[in-house]
Parts: sequence; structure tokens; C-alpha cells
Amino acid sequence: MSQLQEFFKKITGHPVYVKWLKDAWPYITGAVLLSLFQIVTLATTGNPWGVSGAFANWGAWILEALGGSVDKWYYFASEGAQATLNAGFLNNPDSWRNVGIIVGALLAVLLASQFKIKKIKSFRQVIAAVLGGLLMGYGARIGFGCNIGALFSGIASLSLSGWVFAIFLFIGAIIGSKLLVKFFM
Repeated sequence: MSQLQEFFKKITGHPVYVKWLKDAWPYITGAVLLSLFQIVTLATTGNPWGVSGAFANWGAWILEALGGSVDKWYYFASEGAQATLNAGFLNNPDSWRNVGIIVGALLAVLLASQFKIKKIKSFRQVIAAVLGGLLMGYGARIGFGCNIGALFSGIASLSLSGWVFAIFLFIGAIIGSKLLVKFFM
């Protein structure tokens, strides 16, 4: 065994590594950290935390990079949306947060030694994943936010819409679970 392998074996067996990186954190820790992140985001940007809006901007930037234009699209017609698009990816705090979430999730799964590439069991599984992703993305846009922007930030802002979103999110999860089991499992 090489010295590097021995080093990693020693580190990954250390109680601090196991407690903070390998084992799952309690839900209360996650809730407190998410709440603190929401407060910091609101205090530093003046806007509640959102995720899915940045993905719409990413799509617009990609389309424009390929020679398309979204200037006439209703979603991007407002002055604020145009200012965001004109400022670009690097000047968009929502995009930086999303990149941080993606990189952080990858880093967390790698540090916990939980990264796995799973074999796709069937074509139906692919259809279910694509259909579910498209429906969730569409729902996030017509609901003016995803579970972060519309639910978490809505409830934290004492908005009635956040609670309405929560009720229908719960109903949708029940229906989606039943459909998934019936048609794709």
C-alpha cells in the first residue's frame, strides 16, 4: 500500500472525519444552516433565496450565445430581467449560489465517499426522470419559484403564497409518488 493510500485510510477513519463528513447531519442542523443562509442571502442581496430563476437566465444566456434572442419573450421583457441578462453570468449572485450548491453537493458526496454511478435499469426509468424534471421545472416557473424560492423564502417572508405552495407541493408529492409506483416501478 502506498503512503498516499495509507494517509487517506488514516484520515477517513478519523472520528472527526466520520462525524462531519461521512455521517449524515441531523435534520435540525440542516434546518438551522438553511435558515442562516436565507438570512445572509436576504441581508446581502436584498432578495430572498431563489434557485430556479437563475436556471431560466442560464438558458437565455446559452440561447443568446448561440445567436438567439429572448428580448421579445414575456418572461425576459421587464427592465429587471433585461438588466440581469445584460449584466451576465459572472455578475449574477443567483448563478454564483447555484454553482456553489452544485459544487458543494459534489464535494460533499466525494468527501463522504458516497459517489456512485448507477446503471440505468430501464428506458422507462429514463422517461420518468426526464418527464419528472420537465414537470418540476415548468412548475417552478409558473409557481414563481421552486421549493426554495416559493416555499422556503415565501414562508420565511410570512407570505400566504408560501403556505399555499406548501399545501400543493405536499399534494403533488403524494400524487407523483403514486404515479411513479404505478407506472415506473
